[in-house]
Amino acid sequence: MRLTRKTDTPKAPGLGISRRQFIQRSGAATGGVAALGFMGAPMMRRAESADKTPVLDSPVETKRTICSHCSVGCGVYAEVQEGIWTKQEPAFDHPINRGAHCAKGASLRQHGHSTRRLKYPMKLVGGEWERMSWEDAVNEIGDKLLELREEHGPDSVYWLGSAKFNNEQAYLMRKLASLWGTNNTDHQARICHSTTVAGVANTWGYGAMTNSLNDTHNSKAILFIGSNPSEAHPVAMQHFLIAKERNNCQIIVADPRFTRTAAKANKFVRIRPGSDVAYVWGLLWHIFENGWEDSEYINQRVYGMDEVREEVANFPPSVVEEITGVSEQDMFDVAKTLSENRPGCVVWCMGGTQHTTGNNNTRAYCILELALGNIGVAGGGANILRGHDNVQGATDLGLGSDSLPGYYGLSEGAWQHWAQVWDVDYEWLKGRYDDTEYADGKPMYSAGITVSRWVDGVLEEDENISQRTSLKAMFYWGHAVNSQTRGVEMQQAMKKLEMMVIVDPYPTVAAVMHDRTDGVYLLPAATQFETTGSVTATNRSLQWRDKVIEPLFESKPDHEIMYLFARKLGFGNELVKNYQMNGDEPLIDDILREINNGMWTVGYTGQSPERLKEHQKNWHTFSFENLRAEGGPADGDYYGLPWPCWGTAEFNHPGSPNLYDPSVPVMEGGMGFRARFGIERDGVNLLAEGSAPVNGDIDDGYPEFNDQLLKDLGWWNDLTAEEKQAAEGKNWKTDLSGGIQRVAIEHGCAPYGNAKARAVVWTFPDQVPKHREPLYSTRRDLVDKYPTWDDFNSIMRLPTMYKSVQEAAPAVEDYPIILTSGRLVEYEGGGEETRSMSWLAELQQEMFVEINPADANDLGISDGDEVWVEGAEGGRVKVKAMVTPRVGRKVAFMPFHFGGMFQGESLAGIYPEGSAPYVIGEAANTATTYGYDPVTLMQETKCTICRIERA
Repeated sequence: MRLTRKTDTPKAPGLGISRRQFIQRSGAATGGVAALGFMGAPMMRRAESADKTPVLDSPVETKRTICSHCSVGCGVYAEVQEGIWTKQEPAFDHPINRGAHCAKGASLRQHGHSTRRLKYPMKLVGGEWERMSWEDAVNEIGDKLLELREEHGPDSVYWLGSAKFNNEQAYLMRKLASLWGTNNTDHQARICHSTTVAGVANTWGYGAMTNSLNDTHNSKAILFIGSNPSEAHPVAMQHFLIAKERNNCQIIVADPRFTRTAAKANKFVRIRPGSDVAYVWGLLWHIFENGWEDSEYINQRVYGMDEVREEVANFPPSVVEEITGVSEQDMFDVAKTLSENRPGCVVWCMGGTQHTTGNNNTRAYCILELALGNIGVAGGGANILRGHDNVQGATDLGLGSDSLPGYYGLSEGAWQHWAQVWDVDYEWLKGRYDDTEYADGKPMYSAGITVSRWVDGVLEEDENISQRTSLKAMFYWGHAVNSQTRGVEMQQAMKKLEMMVIVDPYPTVAAVMHDRTDGVYLLPAATQFETTGSVTATNRSLQWRDKVIEPLFESKPDHEIMYLFARKLGFGNELVKNYQMNGDEPLIDDILREINNGMWTVGYTGQSPERLKEHQKNWHTFSFENLRAEGGPADGDYYGLPWPCWGTAEFNHPGSPNLYDPSVPVMEGGMGFRARFGIERDGVNLLAEGSAPVNGDIDDGYPEFNDQLLKDLGWWNDLTAEEKQAAEGKNWKTDLSGGIQRVAIEHGCAPYGNAKARAVVWTFPDQVPKHREPLYSTRRDLVDKYPTWDDFNSIMRLPTMYKSVQEAAPAVEDYPIILTSGRLVEYEGGGEETRSMSWLAELQQEMFVEINPADANDLGISDGDEVWVEGAEGGRVKVKAMVTPRVGRKVAFMPFHFGGMFQGESLAGIYPEGSAPYVIGEAANTATTYGYDPVTLMQETKCTICRIERA
């Protein structure tokens, strides 16, 4: 539904978007037609102010920034005159996007200058928004927080962070929550890629994309499963198409929907939602049956593949077709194509992760690649596309409920490490936490409530929550609540809270769907274009952003707001102890230096502010083919120093573009698989056999490095006296001097060891991934064969239901259609930013549901009709019907970017005046249902059931 309101603020001069081409300028700047080949001229436009009056005497300052709409990491040139962002261009010399933009990227200037932004602090009083000063807002909110802490303990407050933050802000948010005394903090990765992180990290060591987008140019086969980069990551899709054009790369798309990516595929396979594991096992059945697996690779570098073979044997073609709907011939063709076209990669996104079986799915994808020998080779890999510009970085920096920065976990040793980095007394820090013994253990050492379950953290009875009380207050800091499931219960939870605080450049859906008259605060945060700092792209490269403009209206940078609250709450000095201050704003560079000082696990130690700024100033020196600098001040570095960038900045490691590649020396970015699961299990060796990074002093498997291993190898004296003192009793993750890492690498060894990947994860509910029917399945005949798990008493502080939900599911005839969801190219995330940009809003004005023509005919629905889509738990949305064969029979699709309507009612009038998005619509997740992965509590959004009827 398109919103038109007489009260909308008129567009101010200088805030519009023109569509004039700038091809004539790009030709002069970048070498003409050849530079246009990556994206193509039709997509390139200069974004300018609406005021065409030239300001001839004003100097033009060009800033370099990074697009904030997805994780590809596109470079942008922003031109600023008299403090106004007047023009933008995609960076033709940037090594990732090379002059490409998508629709969202082309809208960045309007994001920075949008009139729809929050302009000053506000609070809801008697159902009306009242303006506040920052001082009053911080004091009033802070007093309430201290009152809740005194009465209910620190865990009663939830600090919901965001991938909207840059790296330094994400890190500071986790530090803020830690000093407050809670692990109740999280961000978007929980509901987009937490099952990736858990599944991939527990397979081979790190839970991130293994290769770069540029490296996919070398791929000869690409399997997209649960991924639609043509809409979600358009510039990434250009990289994949380069592989198709150059290598005749075979593109295979397995998806319930014929997407824009499928339109570019050599082969499209329509699978039933929720059947990913069965589909992958069906491919492996043919691979094993025909001896297409890489036996040498498996013998040297993989543990547990025999147990996978046993499980795969249960999935012959007839069984796979029964579960997935894919024929034997199609399965054989895809398996043969993948086997005959190596190296190949698997690309997945939220279509694979957002399931109750999410960790099973991601591990199955990994196992497929291991069986084919595709991990640790150029053109191979697990290429996992992240959604927001800094979902990867915010996850790395510990903005989650289950770990400290760098995936150190929550053990006592992890806390002692970070207390040392923060230079705070460990016993003081320990005293900040609730001293109650929870069912999950001491709260300091147990994972907090996840963002996917904060609703239950509010609504569940206290005796069922593994903390002292339910949640009483929520910070929604850059987070879109409409991206979460169970919208009806979410509204109930919002109403029950004692206080809601929304910190964001825009009011967000949280500001209007709460059904409250008071206790809601809106604090205007600056955009990422009004601050500086680093951001980590999907390929693990860190990129530096310039500050393009000063914060508009009364907005403040997130890290300044964090300090203001920390000071009010009594630990401001501890939060910023190691930073230079500019008034109330901590210096971003100093925050990154503290990160460098502590995050040895994933190699965030070599990316100093100085090195990142040097990379930013010299985009043109980095190769578009392999990201390596060819001459210039960063000669030999890989762009953005993709982690792990081992050792200190002075050690000058170039970064690691492709993980787990033993054909490259460690000092050049090579490594084996990480030795994080021990050295043997049941008498079987877990270390690599006959495989090691080239040019190393150890040519076989070895464990992770610590002080004792250096002594045993006779390398201890390679440390300086100062390094010996720091490294005594430490390992490669906790030695703050970096000496252990330096010595290991100088001997050609990866600091984290050299082990086998594991196809069996013995600490997970399913040691080998299993197909399990969704909680809400239209195939009740398969539920008995492939049931879900029994209910769990407590996962991350909350009871979590499986079998009880599945057994109580309504009859299939009442909810006969599978409901899935996904992205549109025009909008990003919850859509509050992008739906507040006039020309993006013009491109997609209404929320809709895709219905197969046969289903539409059965239901008497025509294209364009208004319909009700009702989920199995009663939530319903009123949307337009799009009748299309893109979805198969008995499957419906809705995009999840909309908000501002709730079960047929407009909420437009609840927004502060002038701040409602140009486009509002129902949130798809009002109709979605219960369901969570048992390892990470990832929400189920891709496979539930619904019924559709004319409105």
